[in-house]
Amino acid sequence: MFSFYKHRKVFIGVSLAIIVIGLILSFTFGINLDIQFRGGSIITYQYVGDLSLQDAEDTAEEALGQNVTAQMTESVVDDRTTLIISVAGNEALLPAEMEALSDALTKSFPDLNVRLVSSDLVAPFIGREMLTNGILAILVSSVLIIIYVWFSFRSISGPSAGVMALIALLHDVTIAFFVFVAMRTPLNETLVAVVLTILGFSINDTIVVYDRIRENVRLTNGSMPLDELVDMSIRQSLTRSINTSVATFSAVAVAFIFATIFGIDSIAEFALPLMVGIIAGAYSSLALASPLWVAWKTRGGRTGYEA
Repeated sequence: MFSFYKHRKVFIGVSLAIIVIGLILSFTFGINLDIQFRGGSIITYQYVGDLSLQDAEDTAEEALGQNVTAQMTESVVDDRTTLIISVAGNEALLPAEMEALSDALTKSFPDLNVRLVSSDLVAPFIGREMLTNGILAILVSSVLIIIYVWFSFRSISGPSAGVMALIALLHDVTIAFFVFVAMRTPLNETLVAVVLTILGFSINDTIVVYDRIRENVRLTNGSMPLDELVDMSIRQSLTRSINTSVATFSAVAVAFIFATIFGIDSIAEFALPLMVGIIAGAYSSLALASPLWVAWKTRGGRTGYEA
């Protein structure tokens, strides 16, 4: 019968390989911060007609010589559509750059009656504050999760269970982060939303396994070796974990497919890392958190049932 504990080194090796690949991508592609976290300029245009968002981004990037992010909103009052171009940077666009951008859009799309509506500056210190608050939200959530696990599973050594759950969560969040890097998506508030969602999903999966372990410890009264007991607990939780992950993944996948078809980039950028995070969360809950906990509890020849 398959043993998750005995194959823990294989699982750890797979995770480390993925992390190494992610680090290589990070150094190769670089990590870009979007305007929400870095500061920059937000330029708003209005137009009438049909415009490809990708064409608008390409035109703006060619005119400015730097990466931009474009979004569209449609008016319910008239036929006008708003094009919002965000340019991350430490300084606002110069008047000459603004003029070059407007001229490029007008010349590239002469039939759309493109006109400038407004331009705003997001100060760098505001972007840094938003980034700091986002990181703080993630850290506070992680601490609260560990405290909850510590208290809830104090009968099976809550502190070590909490630490191993945190390691599994960091694993999931790191892999989701690398998806942003691989997609060349500038980091923005979407990353914070993805991370918090993954934290909630992954810890729920881990708690199901821990709860099964706690119940089996009570039923066997410590008569079964801890590694065998944990393997049994994981197998008992396996079907539920897979079914939950497949159902959640499918729902998010539908959202991603529709967002891709209809060009809703904000939803696609949220859904794809979340799908990867769901897979990583199910994997780490079964193959990392509990086996690592057993390895820690049985270190040095211990039985694992000591306080």
